Amino acid sequence: MTTVQSPPARFRAGGERNVRLGRVLKTLGGVREVDELLMARIGRGFTQRDELGARLAAAMRRPAGDPERVSMAQFRTALEHGVGAEAPPALAEFVGTLRQDPAWLDRDLVEEGARVFRRFGRNAADVLLQLSLIGGYRFGGPPDLLVATGALAGASTQRRLAETQSWAVAVTTAGGLDVHSEGWRTTAHVRAMHALVNHTFEPRWDVERWGLPINQADQAGTLGLFDGTVLIGVKALGVPVSQRDSRAVMHLWKYVGWLMGVDEQWLVDSERERQRINYHVVLAQDGITEAGPQLSQDIIAVLGRLPHGRWKTERTLSMLSLFLGRDSMRELGLPWRPPWAHLMLWVANSARHRVLGRLPGGKRRLEESGARVAQKILAEYYASDDRAVADLPT
Repeated sequence: MTTVQSPPARFRAGGERNVRLGRVLKTLGGVREVDELLMARIGRGFTQRDELGARLAAAMRRPAGDPERVSMAQFRTALEHGVGAEAPPALAEFVGTLRQDPAWLDRDLVEEGARVFRRFGRNAADVLLQLSLIGGYRFGGPPDLLVATGALAGASTQRRLAETQSWAVAVTTAGGLDVHSEGWRTTAHVRAMHALVNHTFEPRWDVERWGLPINQADQAGTLGLFDGTVLIGVKALGVPVSQRDSRAVMHLWKYVGWLMGVDEQWLVDSERERQRINYHVVLAQDGITEAGPQLSQDIIAVLGRLPHGRWKTERTLSMLSLFLGRDSMRELGLPWRPPWAHLMLWVANSARHRVLGRLPGGKRRLEESGARVAQKILAEYYASDDRAVADLPT
């Protein structure tokens, strides 16, 4: 496989547009001036892969009969039960590494982070869909890969949204990230899927323009969409987040990022530090490409086909209009709406979290309500009872 030593052409190609889009992150991250050393690390990250995952992917692509080949059946069994003495080396290394907790891991804090995330309820799902997912389509690279692979594009959009929601529920369920539990297995599965996408697409991908198909810089940016961006978003919707809550959510996603193969240099404990990194990641991006509007409009079309689709569509457009602003809505080919949904949610969340949530048993009730909402969203997305994560590429 080709390894590009210098940053790809997309690096910092967004110019002043990205400076403007990153203003809020700059303030929240306490950034006074651009950290050129950090920018250089991000630039190198576009050409760096998850090497552990790459070794597994290579073993899964070996011909039948090769003693070092890893079959799909072996992989699934290893995620369920662990590896035996006869396991191929790449599989034993992959699962063995994920089974060993990193020295910094605090599992009690992970569970606390999952409880906080469940209390966010629909707010977290809204932010992940709107600010994290659609907001991320304003930059070229990952959206173009999604279109090339068929993920989150066209007819597959609803299924992929369901799978992403299913994974988010799995990792934020009580005990979901215990070794061999559903969230742990699903995250390992997604890591292998990413490695196989790299293995398959790298030979024909424009690495000089985009970097590796799935690379460490983009993975760091994606992790920031699940921790720092969600925390920004739910606060903007009126949900109070204490410093303890923030620390717990950051630790939860730090562990998820580690399982996913994100390099340790991008795993942080502080929300402020994450926003500082997020700001520099935005500066490092390209401008928007044709893939962004295509993917965004596909998602809006899916919402329109769900139960109460007109309401969901208008509510989402209203929230997007405030989160992204007029210019980004225009770039994505989406109609601007007044921010009525934001005002409605701010009032509801203030009552729910600042009043009811502080009553005896209030937090527990918010967690239970949030878990029910997550399952309701899943039921709306899935068109059948088959709720497996995406198949590994063949």
